[in-house]
Amino acid sequence: MNLSPELLTLVMFGGLLIGLFMGHPLAFVLGGVAVIGAYLGPGERVLGTIINNIYGNAMDNYVLVAIPLFVLMARFLNDSGVTEKMFAVMRLLLANLRGGLALTVVIVSVMLAATTGIVGASIAVMGMIALVPMLKHGYNKELSTGVIMASGCLGILIPPSIMLILMASYSPVSVGALFAGALVPGLMLGAMYALYVLVICYLKPSYGPPVPAEERAETSTGQLLIMLAKYVLPPMALILGVLGALFTGVATATEASAIGVAIAFLLFLIFGDRKLKTCFHTLIDASKTTTMVMLVLVGATAFTGVFSRGGGMTVISDLVLAMPGGTTGALILMLFLVFLLGMFLDWTGIVLLSFPIMLPIV
Repeated sequence: MNLSPELLTLVMFGGLLIGLFMGHPLAFVLGGVAVIGAYLGPGERVLGTIINNIYGNAMDNYVLVAIPLFVLMARFLNDSGVTEKMFAVMRLLLANLRGGLALTVVIVSVMLAATTGIVGASIAVMGMIALVPMLKHGYNKELSTGVIMASGCLGILIPPSIMLILMASYSPVSVGALFAGALVPGLMLGAMYALYVLVICYLKPSYGPPVPAEERAETSTGQLLIMLAKYVLPPMALILGVLGALFTGVATATEASAIGVAIAFLLFLIFGDRKLKTCFHTLIDASKTTTMVMLVLVGATAFTGVFSRGGGMTVISDLVLAMPGGTTGALILMLFLVFLLGMFLDWTGIVLLSFPIMLPIV
């Protein structure tokens, strides 16, 4: 069977949505739809070319070495327990502010984003250490969950970001340039979240009551400064060590990720329980996350390869370029398509599906 490019486009994206709605893992849905699409469209012989492309191009990209290292860095930082202590210190520092806890979530999430590079880690950590205290102290439920989810998503934008590394493997732009380009928008978004928290808690004080005065009085200013130096400065050193080495040109993305792992491991030895069992679980969790990302990469490479050989790229390109408004109209449509993909896919699937299709158009 040799479907037309238009019909193949509908079948492949329809199959992708059906597979996701049925609850199957993204990597296997992408790979499965690619195999079915190959038989229905360009023919099964295209699968040999796709396999060569996966092993000779996608998986042979040196930039991707940074992914397991940044993931491992995030796991060491998380398992060291310094994040929880950092949250407690920031909470006391902003104790007198309405919405201080929610503001702490935003600030700590920005710092986590600059050390983890992945969404799941930030949201999981903040959900565990922040949600219960916020609800316990009478914070609005919608504000509590919303600020954790929104701030946690900064993990893919503020460098060092796994998403940006994956983007660099597909684009002619270097990792360092992408990191530099994403830093200001990421910080701006974090600042807007913080401003929203302050405004909403000022207009509706019941949404974010301040920390009780007696609880704040238990810690003196001197003790608070010591805690700041002990639990906030080390993560800052990690951020400056990684980004500083990258932006100054001292190290490449892969080398900077290795520096980050070394600093995070030191923090794990200083603040963690230093048990061999904990270290083992850290390595296993990092391996699982890396494997998930790489499997999605394989599935997406197969999907876009079959889609391209079947003429789907031309269909999407013609659709985008036919938009009224010229360049602006085309960009609006592409942003809208990414917005729709965000309802069904995580960042990995969005990047790996949209980049090969939209980058040539741009």
